[in-house]
Amino acid sequence: MMKARKLSTALPVSVGDCDRRPLIVVGITHAQTCLVLTGRLRALKAAGFRVVLISSPGELLDRLATAEGVDALPISIRRGMAPLSDVISLIRLCRVLHRLQPDVTEFSTPKAGLLGNLAAKLCRVPSRIYILRGLRLETLTGFKRLVMLAAERMASACAQQVVCNSRSLRSRALALQVAPSRKLHLIGSGSSHGVDTEQFSPGPDEIRAAIGIPRDVPVIGFVGRLTRDKGIPELITAFDQILKTVPSARLLLVGWFDQSDDALGEILQRRIQAHPSIICTGYVADTAPWYRAMDVMVLPTWREGFPNVVLEAAATAIPVVTTISTGSRDAVVPEFTGLLIPPGYPEAITEAVLRLIRNPGERARMGSAARTWVMQRFVNERVLRLTVAFYQNLLATADAENVTGFASDPAAVGD
Repeated sequence: MMKARKLSTALPVSVGDCDRRPLIVVGITHAQTCLVLTGRLRALKAAGFRVVLISSPGELLDRLATAEGVDALPISIRRGMAPLSDVISLIRLCRVLHRLQPDVTEFSTPKAGLLGNLAAKLCRVPSRIYILRGLRLETLTGFKRLVMLAAERMASACAQQVVCNSRSLRSRALALQVAPSRKLHLIGSGSSHGVDTEQFSPGPDEIRAAIGIPRDVPVIGFVGRLTRDKGIPELITAFDQILKTVPSARLLLVGWFDQSDDALGEILQRRIQAHPSIICTGYVADTAPWYRAMDVMVLPTWREGFPNVVLEAAATAIPVVTTISTGSRDAVVPEFTGLLIPPGYPEAITEAVLRLIRNPGERARMGSAARTWVMQRFVNERVLRLTVAFYQNLLATADAENVTGFASDPAAVGD
């Protein structure tokens, strides 16, 4: 496996000194977000781009850069409000972009989106992209919501194009006036990288035996960060109600207690860890085998961009119960690949899960339809091919502007 180079922000950057391939800088706030970049960087590199990945330092940054064969550049960026730290991060980003002189920048996640796009604007990067992966402000109120909305608008103003992860996210961003319609793009049917339908596929279940769950016991699954915004409090309440009807049921939480600003309280964390019918795995590098242990997957989220875990479950032929919230409602065809419910209602979770547990035929039908739907729209090769075409179109447009002196708005790549 090719070892990734870790570039220094303090020394002259040598990448591309004699290399004429177009350079794209991809930036995110926290190394944890590297989990959603798998395959994307490799696809850009295979298409002829030089790629540099910027993120706060972390093992996941080094691991992804190595796996994708790109250069890693660690720059500390704080998630929350930190004015002094943000100024320092902005200066470092400006210095790096000034030295690298990239042809394209792609920044995503709220803080990196703001600071990275501002730095790219100041450094006059020819093509500046903001990937809108979701709207954190949807679960905020008061002053924090106003600040976050202002940050989203600033990030979008500094970018030339805003790529939205889903159709409903684009609609929501337009309604909130995050950016004008001409800037907001949807590539294909949405999703930032699609799903590997070979890795995530139906197959033998080896997890139940390994963790001591009998094959005839109903397993309700969840995959992702264990936070309030993901609807974990409602899921736990609903599960206790489900146990009154199906005492043998198990809740399989494949994820970790994320210490973000929507973290679960200590009392609920301890309750989950002590619950005799809940299995909490912590962080899992390869979640594919865990889906095969589930009868139903539930994502009772309050907000999403486009939930990859729903596509992964669907590709594994597992029906999904999720909410009508932004982003998540695009990931299920209601009554065909799964069920949609309103967020914030444990009763709705209970009813939907019990319906699917009691009807194995309906579960099988929905699971089969879900995999077919994913195969038609969200196979990672297709999603990444459309993404690469979008970026190549941007470069061609920028070159045309340099030659003719006239600007043209690059259209999103469609189906």
